[in-house]
Amino acid sequence: GSCRQRCCPGRNNACWAPGARRAPCYCDSYCQRTGDCCRDYLTACRRAAVGCAVGPWGPWSGCSSPCGAGSRARSRQVTVPPRHGGDPCPDLKQRRGCLGQHPTCGTAK
Repeated sequence: GSCRQRCCPGRNNACWAPGARRAPCYCDSYCQRTGDCCRDYLTACRRAAVGCAVGPWGPWSGCSSPCGAGSRARSRQVTVPPRHGGDPCPDLKQRRGCLGQHPTCGTAK
């Protein structure tokens, strides 16, 4: 089977060609995990692969709780989405714990 310019990102069962012994072979990027790629997948598809690129992390948010345990979050944006089976995007959000210590904490009556 041959991919012949038919390369699909991710898992796409519609992206196949007739292969050896009439069994289908695939031209999607998932075929590398399952081992059922068409014989020319690497040369036809991976050459044009573009991996994900992300921007810098934004600032951490304030603590979600003014008093006591809470969490902070930050995020970043995708600058170049993955194409043609390129590397997927890393995490775009992070969260961490924090302890709110607003001046009014502990002064409640």
